[in-house]
Amino acid sequence: MNLRAESLPPGWYPRNPEEIRRFLTGLPGKGAGEKALAALSPHAGWYYSGNIAAAAISALDPETETLVIFGGHLPRGVSPLFAEEDGVRTPLGPLVIDGELREAVRKEIPGREDRFRDNTVEVLLPMVRFYLPRTKILWLRLPSEESSFEAGRIVAGVIGSLGRRGAALGSTDLTHYGENYGFTPHGRGPEALKWVREVNDRGFIEAVEDGSPQAVLSHAERNGSACSAGAVLGVLGWAGALGAGPARLLEYGTSADIHGMPVSGGGVESFVGYAALGWYAGSALP
Repeated sequence: MNLRAESLPPGWYPRNPEEIRRFLTGLPGKGAGEKALAALSPHAGWYYSGNIAAAAISALDPETETLVIFGGHLPRGVSPLFAEEDGVRTPLGPLVIDGELREAVRKEIPGREDRFRDNTVEVLLPMVRFYLPRTKILWLRLPSEESSFEAGRIVAGVIGSLGRRGAALGSTDLTHYGENYGFTPHGRGPEALKWVREVNDRGFIEAVEDGSPQAVLSHAERNGSACSAGAVLGVLGWAGALGAGPARLLEYGTSADIHGMPVSGGGVESFVGYAALGWYAGSALP
């Protein structure tokens, strides 16, 4: 089997299987109760957002046959990217790529091979292997444009036509604030962090909850509130095609929250927002 190797350097996520199991077993998770049809996860290093990513992935049905992972970091006008290997390596063992689904989707969504190092999918794979041990995956990165919403709907239709028990996972971080990111519209310190939490990230989350792809894309582009809006549109399109209800916020935090890191003199001056959301069976999205 042709397996895609890990490409991220050490530090993004544990490489020791027992360390991964300890990390994930120690989290409350969302495994009990109603299972989500789709989820949205952050994709930073586990130290910063691993608990929030786990809240998203653990909300999905562990009996899922194929999980479609919508990655991002692609600007408008770039072709979608597919992983073309037979599977991907993780420290907990390989995940098989659903080749039949991939080829069926590529007949509807032209794209190129993903040959690039990128964290939006890879950093989530050990968690997928842990929480959904029997699933296959489709690795698909989408550009930040409205066509990605339709792409999500198309993938949902194709997986349905193949009779798969499917789920979807979108991948994005929220506001990247601070001089490190060249984005400081509200200066520095606690007021900047409050603005990110209560205004910028909150506004983007509300756009996702409202279910409008135009509002989601517009907020991300105007306010710098998401780094992978295409992935959000993909999972939003999937959820709409399945008649899911509005997204529910599962967890939220920022990298400034780690160990209570202060955003003031001598403290952290750059930080990133993270959210986990889930879509559940219900009335159709608009």
